[in-house]
Amino acid sequence: MESLSKFGPELRRRRLAAGMTLDGLAARVHYSKAQLSKVETGRQRPAPELARLCDVAVGAQGALAALAQPGRSPAQPSRRLVMTAGAASALALGVPSAAASAPSVPTAMRPSTAEAAAEAMGGQLLDGVQALFEQFRRLGQTAPAAAVLPGLAAQTRSLPALADASGTRTARGLYVLASRYAEFTGWMAQESGDDTGALAWTEHAVQLAEAAGDHDLAAYSLVRRGLITLYAGDAQSTVELVQAAQSNRLPARIRGLAAQREAQGHALAGDRDACMRALDRARSLLGRPAGADADGLPVVGTTHLGDPAAMTVGWCLLDLGLPRQAAEALDREVARIPCHAVRSRVRYGARRALAHAVAGEIDHACAITRPLLSEGEALASATIRVDLRRLSRVLARHRRNAAVRALAPELAAALHDTAHPVPVREAAPRV
Repeated sequence: MESLSKFGPELRRRRLAAGMTLDGLAARVHYSKAQLSKVETGRQRPAPELARLCDVAVGAQGALAALAQPGRSPAQPSRRLVMTAGAASALALGVPSAAASAPSVPTAMRPSTAEAAAEAMGGQLLDGVQALFEQFRRLGQTAPAAAVLPGLAAQTRSLPALADASGTRTARGLYVLASRYAEFTGWMAQESGDDTGALAWTEHAVQLAEAAGDHDLAAYSLVRRGLITLYAGDAQSTVELVQAAQSNRLPARIRGLAAQREAQGHALAGDRDACMRALDRARSLLGRPAGADADGLPVVGTTHLGDPAAMTVGWCLLDLGLPRQAAEALDREVARIPCHAVRSRVRYGARRALAHAVAGEIDHACAITRPLLSEGEALASATIRVDLRRLSRVLARHRRNAAVRALAPELAAALHDTAHPVPVREAAPRV
């Protein structure tokens, strides 16, 4: 609280030192003069977004943004998150754990007299299971996550039994595919608003991958957990989780995705230098397009962004208080998302609309938002809802704008319809 009490006087001192009037600052950050006056006099607490915008406007280089984050022990992840992240870190670094030290090779992976015959059909079986996975991915782009979850979870549960009835090579491939299914089930659980289920499915994915001898998914699970803490607004936990997933022995793609998430965490904390360093690492590591890994199996992470690192730049610039630059980057990258990738297009489109709104381009932000609402309504996405709520708060400061008045009922209806979705909770595996 002490640091927050210093924010207003420090903002006023830096504003005057920069030769800027309160009207001038209001024009730069697109907040009212009256609201800024309340912040400077300590009568109103600054929102993190306002703090970042003011920091950039007066050239404080992060000092003001830091004051808006009160001196505290930063939000700690849940006990469950800490415990599971620790286990995943041990797996990622090759440290024996209770789970890792136990026998992990399924019975079907041991030699048997029937194995040779089973392998004859194994290739076709793997192709069919992988093709079905790609169908689930496509369905996840256009259907509500809660509707995709039951079938996806059932398929994930069935694959280990199928593996146990297969030959060694086929079984190994099925366990790896099962881990991809479980990881994607975790993402769908998060999108449906079930973070606890998302964590459980992610843990299960790591166990399935370990059973097949794939030790890299444990590191990627930290990237997935980092997305949960990012949307919870916990910058420190996000950074700490993904820093454990950047060992040089890991595949470049996983390290690149981890660097991206680290950049987002640093941006949320207002640390521009650390954010840019992480983005530089992400660019160098994510050079090749996502499709399939060396074994022809599905890669982890998104496959719908032409340049994931470039998209993350736009994402981070907004949290760093540079909305106009963020809007330019997001304009460019959102245009590259394929038409069939509806969930990705709406998710990043909402972020793009928010950037334009924060930059003061209210009419344009409303024009971008309207088609997103009709597409996003069917998705009932928890992550998209986060940016739509932020957008609603920004637009509320411009109630007299005709475009805002026209959009307000649709935006309010969209937030109301998705605020209380049908509580579908697919039972997560016990891990």
